[in-house]
Amino acid sequence: MSDNNSAPRPTTVLITGANKGLGLEAARRLGLMGWTVFLGSRDEARGQAAVDKLAADGVTAILVPLDVTSDESAAAAARLVTEHTDRLDVLINNAGAPGGIVPPADATVADLHEVYDTNVYGPVRVTHAFLPLLQAADHPRVVMVSSGGGSFAVVTDPEQRVSKMHELAYSSSKAALNMITVRYAQALPHIKFNVATPGEVANRKFTATDMNHHTGELTVTEGTDPIIRLATLDPDGPTGVFVDRLGPVAW
Repeated sequence: MSDNNSAPRPTTVLITGANKGLGLEAARRLGLMGWTVFLGSRDEARGQAAVDKLAADGVTAILVPLDVTSDESAAAAARLVTEHTDRLDVLINNAGAPGGIVPPADATVADLHEVYDTNVYGPVRVTHAFLPLLQAADHPRVVMVSSGGGSFAVVTDPEQRVSKMHELAYSSSKAALNMITVRYAQALPHIKFNVATPGEVANRKFTATDMNHHTGELTVTEGTDPIIRLATLDPDGPTGVFVDRLGPVAW
C-alpha cells in the first residue's frame, strides 16, 4: 500500500502583479502544470477576482495581498505564504510601472523615484522578504520580468522603436533591474536568478499588455514563454542570463 506522505509536493510559485496581464497568464500556465500559485496583487478585490478566474480553469491559487512598494506589505506577504508552505520554489518579480514617459528635459527625480520604487526597489524588497523561503527550497529560481528597453544594445539600435522613446525612468529602471539580477546570481549561486523580456527583440515586437495599451503584436501567452521557461529550469540550467522567447538578449 502506498504511503500518502511520499506523494510529490506541488511546486510553489509567488508571482507579483499577478491579477492581470503577463502575471495572470504565467499563473494560469504554471497552475495548469499542477503548481501551487501564490497570486500577489496590490488590489485585493482584483486579486480575488483573478484567483476565482483561475479556479474556474482548475488552477489552485492563493491570494497574497502585496504592494511591492511597501516593506511592511512584503514582510506580511512572506508571513502569509509561510502559513501555507515551508519553502518557495520560484519567485517571479513581475509587477512593473511604465511611468509617464516624461521627456528627459522635463523629467524630475520624483518622476524617476515613482517608477524605481516599483521596478527596482520592488523586486529587491520582495526578494529580500522571500529569501529564507527560497533558500529552503531544493532548486530555487527567481525570474525578473524586465524589458528590451533595459538593454543598452537595444536602446542604442536605431532600428528599435524604444530608441526613439525619449524618457529616463522606465528604461533606466529596467537596466538597473538587469544589473541587480546579475549581482544576485553571482552572490547566490544556489538560487537561479534570471531576466526575461516578454518581447521579441530581434523581430522588434512587443507583447500586448495594459502597459502599452495593448498595441503589441505578441499575445500575452507568447509574452510569458520566456518567463515560463526560466521558471521551469532544470537544476543544471543557467543563471544570470537575459532572454526573450527566441533566446538570449544582449545586455
